[in-house]
Amino acid sequence: MSPGGTGTTTPHAADGPDRTGATDPGPARFLPAAGHGRPPHPDDLALAVAGRKLLTGADGRLPRIGELPAGIEWVPVGTLDGVPAWAAEAADPDALPGRWRGWRSLAADLPEPHAALAGRALAVVTWRRTHRWCGVCRTELTDVPGQTARRCPGCGLTGFLPLSVAVLVAITRPGRAGGPDELLLVRHAYGPTELWALVAGFVEAGESLEAAAHREVAEEVGLAIGRPTYVDSQPWAMSGPGTLLAGFTATVTDPGAEPVVDRAELTEARWFPVDALPAELPPAYSLSRWLVDAAAARGSR
Repeated sequence: MSPGGTGTTTPHAADGPDRTGATDPGPARFLPAAGHGRPPHPDDLALAVAGRKLLTGADGRLPRIGELPAGIEWVPVGTLDGVPAWAAEAADPDALPGRWRGWRSLAADLPEPHAALAGRALAVVTWRRTHRWCGVCRTELTDVPGQTARRCPGCGLTGFLPLSVAVLVAITRPGRAGGPDELLLVRHAYGPTELWALVAGFVEAGESLEAAAHREVAEEVGLAIGRPTYVDSQPWAMSGPGTLLAGFTATVTDPGAEPVVDRAELTEARWFPVDALPAELPPAYSLSRWLVDAAAARGSR
């Protein structure tokens, strides 16, 4: 599993310059919420969803509730700069004014808090559409007030919005003959196959993040790494609703080892000097790119 796309974002580092080189704007302004304590107001943010796309205005911004037709069934998803935000599945997308865009396009153009809000809206709407009925007694589920959960009125089964966690690993080795460190990059057999990305994969039940990092590296490129060091995380709507990426750095245990790709998920894997990385890298708004840039900055010192 690998991120892909193009664009920029405003990261959420807590201090110092952000990952794009700009001054850190402070904490992210998006807060998830399962209730606002009141009905939607016309000035609240509206996130209409159709399949895997969201509605934006002609100017690219998120519309307001009052700009869209009445009668839409909105559900709370959070606040942005203190403004309540609501999401809904569009029954007739063509009837709504504006432009439908995929999350990748939005994440490339909007600040990180807006992209996080859009990703949550996709996750909540998709989950509600695919979890209408109780898997035990087949009764239609109802919402649990104040929670992102649905409960069966027949047997009491309660289901919460699922979260899938995936790890990314930036693997380095010391440069040869005193040269700069080298970074392992891979090309995937699916998705944006032209990009050079990082080893990545989903965490299995009963597995720690660190164990998943070791396993994915061994499975995909046949290498052993030292203890992974956690760097950062990012909600990632491109790999499906409710995906969270956890980024790590690690050093290969045998500097002379060469990667052997599994051919099922990867087509190629190579070591690159950090001062001579390829141009076809993950997009600037992705955690994968932040890890690549951080490895390049450390290894070229």
